[in-house]
Amino acid sequence: MAKRDTRSEIVKIGTDLISRNGYNATGIDAVLREAGIPKGSFYHYFKSKEEFGLAVIDHFAERYDQRLETFLADEEVTPLNRIRNYLESGLVRLEQNLCTRGCLVGNLGQELADSNERFRSRLDQIFTSWKERFAACLVEAQAAGELSGEVDPQVLACFILSGWEGAILRAKVMKSPQPIRDFIQILFATVLRSQQ
Repeated sequence: MAKRDTRSEIVKIGTDLISRNGYNATGIDAVLREAGIPKGSFYHYFKSKEEFGLAVIDHFAERYDQRLETFLADEEVTPLNRIRNYLESGLVRLEQNLCTRGCLVGNLGQELADSNERFRSRLDQIFTSWKERFAACLVEAQAAGELSGEVDPQVLACFILSGWEGAILRAKVMKSPQPIRDFIQILFATVLRSQQ
């Protein structure tokens, strides 16, 4: 019988609850109740709720980084189509959860960036790493002749990430995937229009 990884289980359940309810509205008791773990166990693994929150962020970021790798490093697809495939898959995921969850990192950025410097700093690091993944893909698109060499891949990657996160927020507020559809359509009709 496999040994129970209690810490990972707490983090996984916490990720789900915080994705649905936000950090401040998610109590430790609710996480432990769902995990079936006594309160004393929580403090064996985490010194504080803040440390737990940072572990949740890292867990989400690690999983999401694998997702970005799957799409943006797929050498069987042209670089601009990698970005399109990633965005289209995000649209499908948002439609499947009825526009209720959005992006955990984006959600926590809105909730915590002004009130907790450790969270703000970690979330900024994650956004920067995502931007770098997009920028690398855009450099490949330039090398392949798909994208003009005149555009700065770092600036364009930041623009895509900011627009994407904004479209997700609007989709949640409107309870409609239309902002994401519009973002993808305009992005590829104008900014990422293939040069080939």
